[in-house]
Amino acid sequence: MTIPPARELKREALAGLTTFFTMAYIIVVNPAILSAPGTGMPFSGVLTATVLLSFLMTALMGAYARLPFAVAPGMGLNAFFAYSVVIGRGVPWPTALGVVFWAGALFVLISLTPVRVKLADAIPDGLRTSSAAGIGLFLAFIGFKNAGFIVPDPATIVRLGTLDRKAFLALAGGALTIYLMRRKSPFAFLAGMFGVTAAAWVLGLVAVPATIFSSPDFSSVFLKLDIRGALKLTLLPVIISILFTDLFDSISTFVGVAHATGLVDAKGSPLRLKQGLIVDAFATLGAGLAGTSSGTAYIESASGIEMGGRTGWTAFFCALAFLPCFFLGPVAGMVPAYATAPVLVIVGALMFRSVARIDFTRIEDAVPAFLTIALIPLTFSITQGMLWGFVSHAALYALCGRRREISAATWTTAALCAGLLLLDHARW
Repeated sequence: MTIPPARELKREALAGLTTFFTMAYIIVVNPAILSAPGTGMPFSGVLTATVLLSFLMTALMGAYARLPFAVAPGMGLNAFFAYSVVIGRGVPWPTALGVVFWAGALFVLISLTPVRVKLADAIPDGLRTSSAAGIGLFLAFIGFKNAGFIVPDPATIVRLGTLDRKAFLALAGGALTIYLMRRKSPFAFLAGMFGVTAAAWVLGLVAVPATIFSSPDFSSVFLKLDIRGALKLTLLPVIISILFTDLFDSISTFVGVAHATGLVDAKGSPLRLKQGLIVDAFATLGAGLAGTSSGTAYIESASGIEMGGRTGWTAFFCALAFLPCFFLGPVAGMVPAYATAPVLVIVGALMFRSVARIDFTRIEDAVPAFLTIALIPLTFSITQGMLWGFVSHAALYALCGRRREISAATWTTAALCAGLLLLDHARW
């Protein structure tokens, strides 16, 4: 990258720091999700993996793609990894990391070829939008569970939990976060989490760690993936699901942020989209190696771009801001689940806003969108929502006389999804 004049460099540095503080919640939230009871993953190892992936891939986004986007483990896919794949399917976490690796390897191949465009075109707009809304509900459900608002019930499956001190602290943290978000503070999520943690410490609900700083943990999850074990045929639906989710999450982020901030060329296309997607693909492949769930470009990058960030220097300065986080493991580990719960609920609500763009006027559009939105949280699986969404979209369009509107790529994808559903669930 060419070094810009001092005034521009200062502006890019401020933009990079703004992006970092807007998305820094992931440093705590991602390890909290992936180390949930039942996964077997250590918090310290996942925190190190989160910081490592975020630093390396954000720097790569700046140096190679020359774009002002930050990269980190994606919200939604981290919950899918922990609750659906590891806990739900009983897949050992090293094998699950292998699944992430293979999804990333496919994503890299697709990003380097024209298949990328065809695959992106094969995803109907309604399914792209409804999957985001479904993932939003998925995150919110986990947030409500972590805050104690929702608890299991043998008669009704779930019910409202006890509104104890932890629940009220979560409510207070959510209120503080929303208040700061309305004032466009980049510290909104961090202030909410650490405000709840401080209050919990005062009330005696959490203890201050013996030490504030610690060395990075490169021994527990780094390079511990099981690549061979992830090649089981029964795990193919999970690999495909991660691939699809990564692909249109990345495209949606790049396209949405680029158009909102003017980072487009004369034809209205996002600048250096191919290079950005290649970095995004390596972020997923690298996540499996580092020991975390899939990495992706963050929509929060828009905050830094609005502050004047326009080049890869924004991403570079954001990447540098991640480095001190390698040594803050004890402080991050002090944050309780009910302190991160408001983040999950609020991010879920922001993702669910996309439901307003879905066309519910025609039944053949409404049902696939609804199935996608409903099945993701109800089955605790992004895979199931996406697979049923694709299959029902193609089947209902054909049934309603609109088969000519379905491209060959969409038919092929729907057939693949039907095959994956039969492979995964059919019993003869």
